[in-house]
Amino acid sequence: MDGFTQFALSVLNRRKSRVGYALENHLEYIFTEFGLRYSRNAITENKTNPDFLFPGHKEYHDPTFNPLKLTLLGVKASCKDRWRQVLAEANRIEKKHLITLQAAISLNQTNEMQANKLQLVVPHRLHDSYSEPQRKWLMDLESFVAWVQDRQ
Repeated sequence: MDGFTQFALSVLNRRKSRVGYALENHLEYIFTEFGLRYSRNAITENKTNPDFLFPGHKEYHDPTFNPLKLTLLGVKASCKDRWRQVLAEANRIEKKHLITLQAAISLNQTNEMQANKLQLVVPHRLHDSYSEPQRKWLMDLESFVAWVQDRQ
């Protein structure tokens, strides 16, 4: 029975990993189509590698580049408690962004995200699964792309 359970878990984990990579690939396509400059999985302090850095790793590692023009986007198909991983990436960037496909994250978690300067980006069609106070704070992908374009 233990062997079967281990096998089932490994299959499930591979499936979840593929979903995450597929989401990153779709986002990369969108960012390229909109002409955004970015680096994918660039290495920052302590060998962390954020999913996307805007405008890129060269600007991030240039101490003369204004850190207020840097943007980090973490990608998590489902957040759960893993959203905190994004906080440890890219120390030069104070306010970080996280895109997820997870609907209806609890008010307590989104309050904690706000307190830790993490902006949640959720597809607009999922906004209705969040409470009214949360919806006022959420960002959708279109708004995120426009915001990054303005900064570049």
